[in-house]
Amino acid sequence: MATGRTRRPQDPFAAAQAVFSPAPAPRPPEPQRAAVPVVKETVTLRIDSDVLAVFQEDGPGWQDRINAALRKATGL
Repeated sequence: MATGRTRRPQDPFAAAQAVFSPAPAPRPPEPQRAAVPVVKETVTLRIDSDVLAVFQEDGPGWQDRINAALRKATGL
């Protein structure tokens, strides 16, 4: 049963060159993206007044506390 293939390579020089040529240099690793987004967006959000009051009780930074609570609630 002949398949038309020979046991020897068609171009012995190319086969030898492939065996003895140096391996290509490894590529540097891809830079990883930051886990936390750097950019914040301004949005309008309707929140119950009692919920807002709880976050504002501790003073400045209430928007960051709401953001942290939303991140925790979404599993981020």
